[in-house]
Formats: sequence, structure tokens, C-alpha cells
Amino acid sequence: MNTQSATAPGLTTFTANAEEQAIVRKVAWHIMPLIMICYLFAFFDRINISFAKFQLQGDLGLSDTAYGLGASLFVVGYVLFEVPSNIFLYKVGARRWIARIMISWGLATAAMVFVSTEWQFYGLRFIIGAMEAGFAPGVLYYLTLWFPATFRGRITSMLFLASAFAGLIGAPVSGLILGHMEGVMGVRGWHWLFMLGGLPCIGLGLIVLRQLRDKIEDANWLNAAEKDLLRKRIAHHNPTAHTSSLMSAIRTPGFLMLGVVYFLIQVGSYGLNFWAPHLIRSAGTESPSIIGLLTAVPYICGAIAMVLVGRLSDASGERRKFVIGLMLLASVGFSTAGMFDKQTFLLIIALGIMGAGVVAAIPAFWALPPKLLTGAGAAGGIALINTLGQLGGVVSPVMVGRIKDLTGSTTLALYVIGGMTLLCALILGYAMPAQLTKKDH
Repeated sequence: MNTQSATAPGLTTFTANAEEQAIVRKVAWHIMPLIMICYLFAFFDRINISFAKFQLQGDLGLSDTAYGLGASLFVVGYVLFEVPSNIFLYKVGARRWIARIMISWGLATAAMVFVSTEWQFYGLRFIIGAMEAGFAPGVLYYLTLWFPATFRGRITSMLFLASAFAGLIGAPVSGLILGHMEGVMGVRGWHWLFMLGGLPCIGLGLIVLRQLRDKIEDANWLNAAEKDLLRKRIAHHNPTAHTSSLMSAIRTPGFLMLGVVYFLIQVGSYGLNFWAPHLIRSAGTESPSIIGLLTAVPYICGAIAMVLVGRLSDASGERRKFVIGLMLLASVGFSTAGMFDKQTFLLIIALGIMGAGVVAAIPAFWALPPKLLTGAGAAGGIALINTLGQLGGVVSPVMVGRIKDLTGSTTLALYVIGGMTLLCALILGYAMPAQLTKKDH
């Protein structure tokens, strides 16, 4: 009798865990494929602008500083409308708002084919950023409504695998489009790049409107018992202090520090996304197709690191230390790329290290904010953290472009970004509140 009573709790826990895992798998199969495809196209635009750089600069007569400014104006539009967008998402529902974002930014991206002057380039990049604003934090907030905390490392890594695949698939495809579709039907290669990146987003927006559900209660593919267990497990891991507004989120200890950390991560991310093709070309590779294939290397390394870190962080319940390790790896990658910027083989190795660090750090980081925020405060707070982070996308392209114009080389800029990613690791190691240093288990 004693033995039975001692083992019963273990058996009950095992059964509950097995049932929870089955429900989470079902939710993931219904939600994640579509979300990942949408996220894939979101990052196509980030990569396409870097591949369009050479033809676009030639056609519009842009300096490296002007190109960097145009790239950054995308982020300015994104930043200005990020928090309002996520507040609207919370009010009207994720399904409608994500669909609106997909359709409007797809139209704006395709409209790049009409750009013929420097100021049109600036204006449309700002509009594209404004139309996309709220997508990433909106999706991240949406996932907190469907997945318990103990699964979020893997789920977030799964989401951000789309960004890695955007580099893995998008970079070679972008190179092929530029190399083989130049002049087809009298259209420039870089015009094809933006049309093929933007128009599918309109169709995806319509699918989102039809397929996604706003709440667990609306999921007709879950039965009542599954819905009840999923709600309880998500509530069990949420912070005990409910953040009911954006201001309550801002006042939460550690919140603004997370914004600083994400800013530094994004300085590294945009440094990789916008300048990797240029670095490879400057090292001596001229073929757009080969540049596209080599640009995929850091994203392959990032995808592998992303999957490993997602599983390990979920298994250990440790989040912060993994982000620290990844940012140290990114710092090594940027510094090494600066040392070997004229040696293609060693540069590609450095880009691989850089990609493993900075690409995998983003999903690893996004397991941290839900440890502080819930409710309406989470919707606005996650958007504000992302906004603060995206300012790194303003700093990084302009800084690299300006340093290159002044010195004729990107080497110094790579060292600066390496120092900023190192600073990020130090802040995570020594300036986080106790709530963020605790394990999830």
C-alpha cells in the first residue's frame, strides 16, 4: 500500500506530461507551419535589400552611406509604429492584425519596382518598415497564448528557424534571380527580387485570416479536456504579477535592461544581414550566384545552433546563460571577420561563427521577456523591447556604411560590432535582476 501511494504521484505526473506534450504537438502542427512561412517572407525582404544593393546603387546613384540610410529608414518606420501596432493586435486579435500586416507590407515591398530616385527609395523603405511594424513581437506574443513556458525555447527556435532558412534558401535564390532574371520581360533583376518577395505575402495574409485562431477557446481542433489542460499549464508558468498595461511593464525591474540587451543583439544581426554579401564580394568573389551560396553559410550555422540551444535551454530551464554564450560567440565571429576580411575561406569561417552566435541568440533571448510580463503588458512590453532592439537596425547599417566611406574598409566597423556584442554578454552576466536569472523549472 505504501509503495502504491508513493508511486502514484509520479505516475500522475508522467501521464500529465505525456498528455501535455501531445497537446503541444497538436497545437504546433496547426499553428507553426503557417507562422514560419510568414516569418520566412519577413526575412526575405531583409536579405533582398542587401542583394539588390549593387544594382540598386548603380541605378539610383547611391553612396554606401545613402544605401545604409535607406536600409535604416525601414527600421525607423518599424520602430515608430511597433508599439501602437501591437496594442491594436491585442485589441482586435492576432489573426486579423497579422493578416493586415502581411497584406500591406507585401504591397509596399512589391512597389519597390517603381523606385527611380534616392528620395523615393528613402520614402518607400520607411513605408515598408511601418507596414511590417508589430509582426515579429505580435507573433511572439501570440505564441505565449498557446504554449507553456517549458516548451517556448523549442517553439521560439522553430519560429526563428524561418529567419535562418530565409538566409539558407533566400540568399541563393536571390543570387539566382539577380544572375538569371536580369532583363526578363524588360525588367531589372532587382525589380524581380522585390516583386517575388512581396506579392506572395498578400496571399499569405488571406490564409492567416482564414486559418489562425485568436484564443484556445476558438480552436475547434482541440477538445474541451485538451483546452482546459493547456490553459492551466500556460497559467501555471506565467509570472504571478500581472502586467495590465505598458506602463506597468516598463516599471518592472529588468524590463528596460532587456531592451538594451536586444538593441545590442540587433546591432550584430543587422550587421550580418545587410553586409554579409558585401564582405564576401570585397574578399574577391564576383559571381552573384556564388555570393548567394556563400552567404547561406552563417544562416546554416545559425539554424543548427538555434535547434541545439532551443532543446538544451528547455531541458535545463536555463535561458540567460545560453544567450551569454551565443553573444560571446558572435563577438569572436565579428572580430575574426575583421582580421580576415580579404581572405575568402577564413572570412566564411568567421561568418559561420558569427551566424551561429547572433542568429541563434535572437530566439534564445525571446524566452526571457515572458519571465517578467503577462497580459496586456506583455503585448505592449514585448513590442517595446523589440522596438528598442530594432534601433540597432538604425545604428548598424549607417555605422558600417559611414566607416566604409571614411576608411575604404569595413574592418573597423566589424571590430566595433564585436565589442558591442561582448558588452551585451557582460550586461546579461552581471546586470540582470533575480527574476531573469532563475531557471524555468
